[in-house]
Amino acid sequence: MMKDISPAGSQVGYVESFHDLIATPYSGQVNALCWKRELAGDFSEIVHKIALDGNITVVEEEELRALQLSEQGNLAREILLNDMLLLEEQGASPLLNVISYYERDVAYPFFPTDVYSWHVDRAPIPTSTFLCTYYGESSDILPNAQGIQKILIPEIRAGLEKLYNGPAEGFEAFLTDNFFDLHYQAVPDAQPINCGIGNLWRLAVDAPGSKVPPCLHRAPREKPGESRLLLIC
Repeated sequence: MMKDISPAGSQVGYVESFHDLIATPYSGQVNALCWKRELAGDFSEIVHKIALDGNITVVEEEELRALQLSEQGNLAREILLNDMLLLEEQGASPLLNVISYYERDVAYPFFPTDVYSWHVDRAPIPTSTFLCTYYGESSDILPNAQGIQKILIPEIRAGLEKLYNGPAEGFEAFLTDNFFDLHYQAVPDAQPINCGIGNLWRLAVDAPGSKVPPCLHRAPREKPGESRLLLIC
């Protein structure tokens, strides 16, 4: 059951359980569903006890189970394991990551295509993106009406045409092959929606048969010295 709709462009629907998060269809302008939660436990303890491996560390279930944790840390671990199990039972492959930072895209300085840019996800089959931030800075969503596809902005498109420098009939394929068409620019005075801590989100993607436009979102800029704990699939 959908509980209510966010006033921010009627883009976000809030649900009361994992079952509702899975079962509620996107409809109208709603292309993001949120199971809003207040979670118990100390997730920071898990972040600080994971052995980091580069800027993004994938936390395997065996490693998570092997951690020696306090009572509050153990509560957090049980929530993580349960969330992963719920998603796996739906056929998803959740990844639990400790993120210090994402690599920045420097290949095209005037048009970065990294996850700090407003973007949509694409899939060849109908699916959704699930994500939950348990610790650290959380992701943002941008109402579709407040975003402009960057390849439609004249000065950016002109720069891409110079970068391409090929036959006109291949330009659109060039944009798709390099993921330029997935990125957006926020309009002035845009009002992003912060995903918050502990909330499990389901976001519409660009996929065949989708009845709603894909959800615009981005990764946050991490605070210096503070990693994020993120579940995504």
